Parts: sequence; C-alpha cells; structure tokens
Amino acid sequence: MRYAAKTRHLFRDVGGLRLHYREAGVPSSTAVLLLHGFPASSHSFREVLPVLGERFYAVAPDLPGFGFSDAPPPDEYEYTYERLSEAIEALVDDLGVRRFVLYVTDYSTPVGYLMALRHPERIVGLVVQNGNTHEAGLGDIWDDARRYWAEPTAENRAKLPDWLTFEGTRDQYLSGLSPELQALQPRETWHLDWERLTRPGNVEAHFQLFVDYQHHVARFPDIAAYHREYQPPCLVLWGRHDVYFDIAEVLAYHQEMETLEAHLYDGGHLFLETHAAEVAEQLVAFTGNVLDAAR
Repeated sequence: MRYAAKTRHLFRDVGGLRLHYREAGVPSSTAVLLLHGFPASSHSFREVLPVLGERFYAVAPDLPGFGFSDAPPPDEYEYTYERLSEAIEALVDDLGVRRFVLYVTDYSTPVGYLMALRHPERIVGLVVQNGNTHEAGLGDIWDDARRYWAEPTAENRAKLPDWLTFEGTRDQYLSGLSPELQALQPRETWHLDWERLTRPGNVEAHFQLFVDYQHHVARFPDIAAYHREYQPPCLVLWGRHDVYFDIAEVLAYHQEMETLEAHLYDGGHLFLETHAAEVAEQLVAFTGNVLDAAR
C-alpha cells in the first residue's frame, strides 16, 4: 500500500490576522508553497498535499478573505494583492520557511509574483496553473474589465459580468466544459466557496481585489524582466478549456524562459478538481528535480 502523508489543518496569528493553512510532510526551511485562486481556498489542494508530503514539506494557506482565514470587512482591511502577499510572506516567515517552490494560479498569481519580485532568491522553482502574467492571456473577455479600470463609472460597472454570485462562483468550475467534464466536478466545491464568500463585507472585498488586478497587469513588464533575469525553473500546468485566461499564455512563458516544462489538461479554470492525481505526480517530479539542482 502506498503511504500518503497526513494533512494537518492549522491556524497562525500573523500581522493581526488569523490565517488558516494546511500542511503535510516534515516541517523544513525548504517547502512547496501552494497558493489557491478565486473563489477557492486551500481545499483545492486536498488531494495534492498528502502526495507531496511523502517527500517534501508542503504548505497551502487560505489567503485573507478566503477559506477559513480571517475576512475583515473592507473598511478595516485594504484588499490588495500587496497586502495579501505581505500576509502570506509573514506566515511563511513564521513557519521558518526560507526558500520554496512557488505554486500560483488565478488570483494567487499576483500574490506569488509580488513575493518573487521582492525576494527572488527565495524562489527555487515556479509552478503556474492557469495564472496570467502576459497580455497574451487576456482575451476579449477582459474588455469590460479594462474599460472599468480606465473609467470606473456606475455605467461601466453595470457592464461587468455578474460573477460575485452563487451562479458566478459555480461557473468558475464549470464554464467552458462539456457536460461530460462538468459531471466530474464535485458540487461541494462551489457551495463551500460561496458559503465563505457571503461573510459580511466579503463580496465587496472581492470586488476590490478585482479592481486591484489592474495593478498586477501593470506589473507585467516587471514580471517579464524577473523571468529573463532570474530564470526560475518553471512548470506550467494548463486547463485548455479555461474561458478566463487564453491558452496563448503558455507560449508567452515559453518566449521568456530558457527552460520550460508545460502540460495541457482536458480541464477548465480550476482543473485540480478533476486532475489532482496527475498534477501531484508532476509536482513531485518537478520539486525533486529543482531541489536536487539547488543542492
């Protein structure tokens, strides 16, 4: 029987916030840091953590405002990716982690890249799963967002898709998928997400993060410079039916990275729900390789 490491569910108070995180493996100064996207939480990594924990120390936090981490009302906490990145960095420091393989997706992409830009020496490997850092990945679906960012009027806000709803939360998992692939999605995922999103003030907090995403887009040249200068070992994992980020994003990484491994999956934006076993296998191999090289 294959041994699977137990996943621990823990809390830590850092920077005035109580953050929930899951971890597996023996605590170490070197880790795999798994950052979830919108509207999810560390729950996304529930099947990946036990496999990683067999060989490595793996940590998956809930970002502030997500999952079981604190979600202060927007008038008490500034919901920006800068603030979220500072909270996760404080957690990593408190855990004694000094360097890590960084896994980012969707909304955690700006969080993780802010950490990488501040401390590139800490990133021993980079895993991007349906996360955008290039103009190539922002297709026509982002036109209304760009219009609102440029001119945040009530009229332009009314033109935005109504995604901060139960139906919009569900669609993060189902959009772009055939009925056969939709049938493989666990229904409890978006029910859990929506239950946490409906905490007082949380919908407005997530709208603030959407507005702040324009600053992530403005950092694309800085991120490209980081890629070219530091060349972190990079693994790109992509659900090819993602309706939010174009598959052209994968080739954009290829243009900047001297060494890049990419895998396309028959899934959508949140394809960990259907391909966790395959992703875990790729993460174990990738992490083993980059840590051997780092030694």
